Amino acid sequence: MTEHTYREAGVDIDQEARAVRALIENLTYRRSGAFSMLGKVGHFAGLIDFDPYVLALATDGVGTKMLVADALQDWRTVGIDCIAMNVNDLYVMNLEPVAFVDYIATDALSPEKMAQIGEGLNEGARLANMNIVGGETATLKGLVNGLDLAGTCLGVQKKEKVVTGEGIVPGDLIVGVPSSGIHSNGLTLARRVVEDCASYETRLSNGKTLGEELLTPTRIYAEVLRVTEACEVHGMCHVTGGGLLNFTRLSEYGFSFTDPLDVPEIFSWLQQAGEIGDVEMYRTFNMGMGYAFVAPATSVAAIREIVPDARVVGEVTEEPGVRLKGVEIR
Repeated sequence: MTEHTYREAGVDIDQEARAVRALIENLTYRRSGAFSMLGKVGHFAGLIDFDPYVLALATDGVGTKMLVADALQDWRTVGIDCIAMNVNDLYVMNLEPVAFVDYIATDALSPEKMAQIGEGLNEGARLANMNIVGGETATLKGLVNGLDLAGTCLGVQKKEKVVTGEGIVPGDLIVGVPSSGIHSNGLTLARRVVEDCASYETRLSNGKTLGEELLTPTRIYAEVLRVTEACEVHGMCHVTGGGLLNFTRLSEYGFSFTDPLDVPEIFSWLQQAGEIGDVEMYRTFNMGMGYAFVAPATSVAAIREIVPDARVVGEVTEEPGVRLKGVEIR
């Protein structure tokens, strides 16, 4: 059996980065007058000056996790994923999510499927304490095959409380927070491994099937807003597509992971069944760490009091780049 990779499965992270850069290079226009843009395109969320506040927008979707839901005929939790992937991108800048709009593109409408999607969206909004204020449903037969669920989230925060990562310094500690599983990233590779090597009904030693594991909804890290009120935090990261490489969005300093969180069984199974190397796993999946705080050592106790399952996994270094137990992740 040949080694499975994200690129071979159809997603080339490096090519995606080049394509995004090509897009961003052409986004040069800036509004004149009030409500100007703050910061640069490319962080987890875009900021708008609404003095003394900032407004923020983030947009994301469920991705090919929808295909797993289709295979299992279970769409009850994908709405949670859609909300989570958006609000978690706001939390990393200490932004409070307040409103959300969804976008559904499909080749054909199913009332049953829509009802289940709505159930999950409603639960996600409850977990994030956020209003769903509208949305759009488009039937695009011939353009879309199946159903794609995405959304856009509005966040708000006082300007002086926004966390951008600019305060990160060498010696800061990285405090990792466990994920609930695979979340909504790397599903193209995960699906390929499951379909090539087993089935969605294959049962793991924890009693769950592979399908149930892959559909476990993304954790919503709402505790973040309490953490930033309680202690000093220099930066935060939502570990999504690209795995540990997401940390390079925070600072030009380096991130050394010397004591990573325990790896849940679903990732171990995927790695073994798909013959996937460690670097490929940690640049594709969250590997059990869905979120992280970058903070001085004096803040660790307060973080762990509010988020008991968080713990120190590494530190910030002078040398740029991301390293896992001394091995560079590229």
